Amino acid sequence: MKFARTVCGDIQAEEMGFTYPHEHLYAVPPTCQKDRDLEVSDYEGSVAELKLFKSVGGQTLVEASTLDYGRNLSLLKKMSEETGVHVIATTGFNKHIYYPNWVEEKSTEEISDILADDILEGRDGIRAGFIKIGTYYNMIHPLEEKTAVAAAQPQKRCGAPIWGHTEAGTMGMELLDILARENVDFSTVALGHLDRNPDEYYLLKLADRGIYIQFDGPGKVKYYPDSIRVALIKSLISHGYADQLLISGDMGRASYLEGYGGGPGFRYIKTKFIPRLLDEGVDEDVIHKIFVENPKRWLAVY
Repeated sequence: MKFARTVCGDIQAEEMGFTYPHEHLYAVPPTCQKDRDLEVSDYEGSVAELKLFKSVGGQTLVEASTLDYGRNLSLLKKMSEETGVHVIATTGFNKHIYYPNWVEEKSTEEISDILADDILEGRDGIRAGFIKIGTYYNMIHPLEEKTAVAAAQPQKRCGAPIWGHTEAGTMGMELLDILARENVDFSTVALGHLDRNPDEYYLLKLADRGIYIQFDGPGKVKYYPDSIRVALIKSLISHGYADQLLISGDMGRASYLEGYGGGPGFRYIKTKFIPRLLDEGVDEDVIHKIFVENPKRWLAVY
């Protein structure tokens, strides 16, 4: 029997239900990030948003705030307990501009041990359920390569899933090449923000390597309309990659969250984007795969 690792303990795979695989409930970027709209740190506002997610059928939410992005495991556990929504936390890092000094100072092996301990033992009894790594825009910094290599060891030791931040959808192939050199099992790997780079050829080539392809921009018209995302999703499905698709909102700004007085919020995908996918010809069973079966297969590995 397989289990997913939540902030309140391990749950059976079947308990995950409808899942968003990349969101933020508590995020405090370091001070080098001057855009403070990226700070999501109002407890009541985040709880209100999580309740809205539950109100439309949400059951599990993957919280992607990392060690260098203000992760707070105790608050995530409290939010989960208050709302009844399963929350899966991460360990790992975002991108090099946020890294604390110790990432450079410690050896790859020492960082690997920290990540493994977060997965296997946790902090104050609260364990992370996956490892996050990241790259920068059109480049991979040496420290980003270092943390990717460090993430490979706990992945191989305990099967921990890996999620990769790509800046504007770039450097996906190059990040996979690093993980391949470390013999990482690609069936445990998801790359995110890929719809920020709406290149059909590129996305199909990434999918062909066996990873999960995550789109997390629905409703963000400032990048481009949802029509482009829908077309790419349908293309990936028609090419046989429905089992590798993940979709979330990545509502990582206060101004994106209804609980903070913004929008489109956690309800958008369930109430607007999924109905549009159905209206444009995506089958119900494929929707179920994307939001239930695929996150379960990716995350319920313990």
